[in-house]
Amino acid sequence: MTKKKEIKKDTLKEEKKSSKKKHQKKESIISRIGNFFAGVKTEFKRVKWPSKKEMIKYSAATIIFVIVCSLFFYLIDVIIAALHAIGS
Repeated sequence: MTKKKEIKKDTLKEEKKSSKKKHQKKESIISRIGNFFAGVKTEFKRVKWPSKKEMIKYSAATIIFVIVCSLFFYLIDVIIAALHAIGS
């Protein structure tokens, strides 16, 4: 048991030392910005862009969904206004 505790203590000490070293080495703001944009560029290469046919289908579905929701809320508003007018 004592060996396990000593091993755990040693690994914890090493982790603390390595984390302190990581925090001590700070890159300049310019290099961090450069690294950010380099990462963005590599992520853009991984993106699967939709085809023209898929884009038209998704756009049509979105427009139809917005129209249906707008009509729903418009009807709810008209019904509530009518009920309010009747009650007054």
